[in-house]
Amino acid sequence: MTKIFGTDGIRGKANIEPMTVETVLKVGVAAGIYFRRGNHRHKVVIGKDTRLSGYMFESALTAGFVAAGIDPILVGPMPTPAIAMLTRSLRCDLGVMISASHNPYEDNGIKLFGPDGYKLSDEVESEITRILKSDFSKKLVPPADLGKAIRLDDVQGRYIEFVKQTVPRGLSLEGLKIVLDCANGAAYKVAPAVFWELGAEVVSIGIHPDGYNINKECGSTNIEVLKSQVLLHDADIGIALDGDADRLLAVDENGTLVDGDQILGMIAKNWLKENKLKGDCIVATVMSNLGLENFLNDIGLSLLRTGVGDRYVVEEMRKRGLNLGGEQSGHIILSDYITTGDGIIAALQILSLIKNLSQKASEICHVFDPLPQLLKSLEVTNLKEWNSIKVQKAVSEGESRLGEKGRILVRPSGTEPVVRIMVEGEDSELIFRILNDIASEIK
Repeated sequence: MTKIFGTDGIRGKANIEPMTVETVLKVGVAAGIYFRRGNHRHKVVIGKDTRLSGYMFESALTAGFVAAGIDPILVGPMPTPAIAMLTRSLRCDLGVMISASHNPYEDNGIKLFGPDGYKLSDEVESEITRILKSDFSKKLVPPADLGKAIRLDDVQGRYIEFVKQTVPRGLSLEGLKIVLDCANGAAYKVAPAVFWELGAEVVSIGIHPDGYNINKECGSTNIEVLKSQVLLHDADIGIALDGDADRLLAVDENGTLVDGDQILGMIAKNWLKENKLKGDCIVATVMSNLGLENFLNDIGLSLLRTGVGDRYVVEEMRKRGLNLGGEQSGHIILSDYITTGDGIIAALQILSLIKNLSQKASEICHVFDPLPQLLKSLEVTNLKEWNSIKVQKAVSEGESRLGEKGRILVRPSGTEPVVRIMVEGEDSELIFRILNDIASEIK
């Protein structure tokens, strides 16, 4: 068995390694063995999104944890950040989310949280992998110590109230019309309830999951329907979640996209004004636009960059004691409230600003002009052999042509068999040519 953990847990096609029943069951056993410490009854909370294969993997994980002497608490479809929150509030030894995030229904994955509600470090994942590859038969518990699975029925209400507590007491969203796209995913019940209970008029789409339509022509990876619905309903703003609701994108009342970089800039600007921002700094990844960095510098803030993956952003935030970070793709980490990205909580920050400032979304949500940036994903047959001498030469030549007025990033995906190319600079035609030159060498 090769390395199974990627940049965001384990992910792959359902019924194909590593996302097979056998391997997922063993992951449950191995994670249970690792987190089994002390003589107390150990617990794990298990959530999932709406994929058809979620039932299969929920059963496999349950069997693995029971065999390791862990009591599974099954909560059904819930957002990933809800699992992080419940892991802590239920005093569980770990939490598991069964989801492939923004990927189509054919894929699935496993995200693991420690008892503190944070995603696992590379070191912990490596240790679980070591246990997984070993003969752990002697570490299984005797019959009298088997775990016992239960279903918890009140989790939706717990999470809804938790999320509502992140906005100022007494804040009402009355008067705002929101189009909310839940991607036919994990938040299809809780997200509309949050915004409606806070007073907004909510037009909900993507709330009829059937096991196959998660992220299909909806959600944060496809916002064209959201744009059209915002214009059709004359809404104040549109919010698009992804399949497990740990990230969001938005569109303003004109149908213009608001990406994660703009959301980070908007929140940073407001928190700086309110003396809420810690360290005069935020954390983002290498993918974030240079326009965001320039904007932050102009208002006296700095930007720290990490590798791609929200858990690397969180690790840097924790190390430096910062409370705001995220990704251009829409993971927004507000560590004063939650330990991971939460699309609903981030959306409430935007809506609170609109209400408090009595301004339109278009006036609030576009805080800087991004530099032209092109992205391209190429499927490759072997991730170990894509970075040839010719590819390296094309990248080096591109960097020389851009000088200090742009950036190039070429990296293999941590979750899919693709190589991603990002070229950024002031000259749109130049970055287009550079991107194509690099793509041609990779092909």
